[in-house]
Amino acid sequence: MALELVVALCVAILLGSVVAQRLGLPAPVILVAAGALLTLIPHLRGVGLPPETALLIFLPLLLYWESLTTSPREIRRFLRGILLTGTLLVVVTAAAVACVLHALGVDWGPAWIVGAALAPTDATAVAALGRGLARRNSITLQAESLINDGTALVVFALALTLATGAEPITVSHTAGLFAVSFGVGILIGLGVGWFAYQLRRHLSTPEHLNLASVLTPFVAYLVAETIEASGVLAVVTAGLYMSQVAPRMVAAEARVQGSAFWTLVTFVLNGALFVLIGLQLPVTVRELSTDTIGHAALLVLATYVTLHVVRFVFLNVSIGLIRLLDRRPRQRLLRTTARGRVVSTVAAFRGGISLAMALSVPPTLPGAGGDFPARDLIVFVTGSVVVLSLVVQGFALPRVIRWARLPADTSVDRELRLAQVSATQAALDALPELAEAHGASGEVVDRLRLEYTDHLAAIEADADDDPATMLSAQYRDLRLGLIARKREAVVRLRDDRTIDDTVLRRVQSVLDAEEVRLRGPAQQE
Repeated sequence: MALELVVALCVAILLGSVVAQRLGLPAPVILVAAGALLTLIPHLRGVGLPPETALLIFLPLLLYWESLTTSPREIRRFLRGILLTGTLLVVVTAAAVACVLHALGVDWGPAWIVGAALAPTDATAVAALGRGLARRNSITLQAESLINDGTALVVFALALTLATGAEPITVSHTAGLFAVSFGVGILIGLGVGWFAYQLRRHLSTPEHLNLASVLTPFVAYLVAETIEASGVLAVVTAGLYMSQVAPRMVAAEARVQGSAFWTLVTFVLNGALFVLIGLQLPVTVRELSTDTIGHAALLVLATYVTLHVVRFVFLNVSIGLIRLLDRRPRQRLLRTTARGRVVSTVAAFRGGISLAMALSVPPTLPGAGGDFPARDLIVFVTGSVVVLSLVVQGFALPRVIRWARLPADTSVDRELRLAQVSATQAALDALPELAEAHGASGEVVDRLRLEYTDHLAAIEADADDDPATMLSAQYRDLRLGLIARKREAVVRLRDDRTIDDTVLRRVQSVLDAEEVRLRGPAQQE
């Protein structure tokens, strides 16, 4: 059964991704639909999303990679807003959803559980569906998603306590939970990150270095969860720490290997998570036994609307208060427009972590007197809102982005050019010293100086029709054509059994590295 599920997931991810690309549709939406279609296969009916799978496999790896690839500088720049949406907004959202559900006839315990599960936005969904976002919106949403899970899990634990009535909820108890979850979680993340850095300093082979990288998020998560701290914040902190120290000590070969590995693994895990959500939806519908489908649908719609109304109001009120209290010129540069806040509201996706929290509610709660019949309603409302979020917002977001007409952020392009110019100039300045140290001939030095000078001129060219740029493009295209002919010749030698496959792979690896370097990031789609 497990093998059948793995094969079905991989096939669904492959076909769903290809179909989404061909049709120009959001991939997560197609993958959720593919997961629902998989339930037509008898052997896959009833397959759910085990919460421990999402929390122990999906969450650490995905959050760690998001932490490694985010921008700590931009997080520091927008830290105040990120902290507000990652902590206070989560509590306000959970409370608002609980009040709305209670007004519609749901007991306080289950209402708070649903509110806590749906309060956090999902980093995975934001990364997958928010590709057209402006850089500021993308960074702030992903940073918010990296920390709001920790807040939501504390609120969720309190909601379970409320549902069971096992112990009274006091201010000191709540403050203690938040302090342990956040403070200890961050400290564990720093400790695990430091230990991983010390370990990787003594490793040399790419395989060992990348295995240590894969272990890091799991260790951080498990250590934190063992002492009831936030595993999410531990993973995020470890990832942010490693993003700052790793560039100075990881070799190029290990970095290339690791980047390829993480790109594929996160693609598969992201896709699998959305397919599993689709697989779970029919299960939640079948298990709904304590309420009518009409009333449950009303609860789903009311919850979904509440999430977005609360977020939009909170963003406007908090920004208004900040502008009233902080009138520094620096703060004025960080201001957003009303349309930008609409984009941020629509891009606030809910995903697998919400469903995993709902599924983690046990069917029996000792403090509640045995069975917990509201569990099926909790899972149905949460799962339905997650699917609604992915489908509706997935289709709406590109159109909202076009409507918002937010100004383009060219800072990355400017900084990229600055980095390229500085790096190339540093190499040119060091050329005489290095040539003398390595005993290089004048012919070799002149050849390298000419190559780097041409490269520098191409980088500094402002216009696309600049002669230096045109020559650089012609040079690149010619080199790529020659590489293709080289590859054909080597493959032909292998086909003729003149050389071994081992030789073919070694030559291909060199040609591939050269092709990747020539194409550059913009050319690799």
